[in-house]
Amino acid sequence: MSKAPLVITPGDPNGVGPEVAVAALRQEPEDAVLIGEGSAIRAEAKRQGLELVETDRVEAGTGVRLLACEGTDEPVELRALRIATTACLDGQGAALVTGPIHKGRLAAQGFEHRGHTEFLAELCGSGPPTMAFVGQQMRVALVTTHLPLAQVPSAITTERVLRVIHQAARALREDLGIPVPRVVVCGLNPHAGEGGLLGHEDDAVILPACAQALAEGIDVFGPVSAEAAARTAVTGEADLMVAMYHDQGLTPLKVVDFGSAVNWTLGLPIIRTSVDHGTADDIAGRGVADPGSMVCAIALARQIIDQRAVSASTSS
Repeated sequence: MSKAPLVITPGDPNGVGPEVAVAALRQEPEDAVLIGEGSAIRAEAKRQGLELVETDRVEAGTGVRLLACEGTDEPVELRALRIATTACLDGQGAALVTGPIHKGRLAAQGFEHRGHTEFLAELCGSGPPTMAFVGQQMRVALVTTHLPLAQVPSAITTERVLRVIHQAARALREDLGIPVPRVVVCGLNPHAGEGGLLGHEDDAVILPACAQALAEGIDVFGPVSAEAAARTAVTGEADLMVAMYHDQGLTPLKVVDFGSAVNWTLGLPIIRTSVDHGTADDIAGRGVADPGSMVCAIALARQIIDQRAVSASTSS
């Protein structure tokens, strides 16, 4: 029986998504189905010399196929995500790899979600997911994502921090094959609150989550200052850093892993990886976009697929 293909949604057809998706598939040939605006994907495939076969469904096959999904009232990138997610839930697709969407343009058309992650959770009917990132030198999971900084403290709860720790530890074991993953947890405030002098959230909210996870057998330490946590993640002393807010986690990651980091969604019933960059409108259509993050996103999806297959075979 043929293996299910990767399903790739290039995202916003006006950004660099079609370009980097096609470029990545040229560099690393895959059995894949591209789902999105046909004209944008066909144009890039022609420019870059990638052969496409048109299809009307996601199914096992060979080479790169195009499932064009124009002709609906819904933005094409959202329609593509619906088709791709359904295919992965039904087992017709092995994993979902996504290109960038433009949150502002979609919001202007009535899109109510903050981004891909929340929309995919709704499509999957799953509980709250966790946005995580995998780079060459460090891994990060976020407790809060696209929130104004002023709203972050009230959004952090012990339950939320514990959920992220659980999802991260499980993903590291089951999807990356790390038998006993070590997780470091950032404090919210400078110096992790300095015993309450610089804020109470670290001791009152974050510490109980770490203590509970430790009691459950997870190798976790924290809360510690963000700079110390980042260093342990970069040096390999920790397998993943849990950050309290977007820039706390993404700033060190993009300093050390810019261009090769992958957005990885934890807590979904499907495998989903993505590029770690936006639509890059300023260079779209110029043929200069770096496909490195898309190449890495495809590679991580394949790594997780293979690791799950190994785990399934050893447990049967």
